[in-house]
Amino acid sequence: MNIAIPKGQFVAIVGPSGCGKTTVLNMLSGLIPPTAGSVKRNGKEVDGPSRDVGYMLARSALSPWRTAIRNIEMGLQIHGVDKQARRERALELISLLHLDGFENSYPSQLSQGMRQRVAIARTLAIEPDLWLMDEPFGALDAQTRIKVQGEFINLWESSGESSVIFVTHDLEEAVLLADRVIVMTARPGRIKSDTLIDLPRPRVIDELRFDDKFKEAEHRIWKELRDEII
Repeated sequence: MNIAIPKGQFVAIVGPSGCGKTTVLNMLSGLIPPTAGSVKRNGKEVDGPSRDVGYMLARSALSPWRTAIRNIEMGLQIHGVDKQARRERALELISLLHLDGFENSYPSQLSQGMRQRVAIARTLAIEPDLWLMDEPFGALDAQTRIKVQGEFINLWESSGESSVIFVTHDLEEAVLLADRVIVMTARPGRIKSDTLIDLPRPRVIDELRFDDKFKEAEHRIWKELRDEII
């Protein structure tokens, strides 16, 4: 497997269960070493976790004893950011992700959609250059997923030059959000296709679903993916 991702690009990875999508993210984050070859970020070998990388797991995994705002502040606290600065950053993200009024709520008091928003905010609070997202919206109902997708893409498009690697089982989601969609084969996971998505930005998710270019791109990638589904 050989993948090069330019700065500022949004790449989605799709493929059958067990093909190694999450393993790719784990290696990119520095959580596990590659069994062969190398993983480089900005030309340097990845040898462990870094503040430059934000990693959101498939489940929100919020600390149940922390309020929403204190969950968001957690990464900043770990990295030694002072209390006032981390509070200001957390409040900024709370506003951007429409969590106003729920700052002091505990995870058990939040809906699934709100918990995912808190998890997104926690991931991005450290202002990483690389966002690793492992099926972040997979547990959401359809209506909530559409809303959170829109909020997420708006946040990324306004972030500057952050790169995103986004693992999903949802091909529609991949095409809606990404600049590029990589299809992996069934085990052992290899790259089967790598497709650029020719859709303009900024993207309005609600409208894009009905665009002919979107439908054509989704159909083209599905033809690559369907033979890998077991």
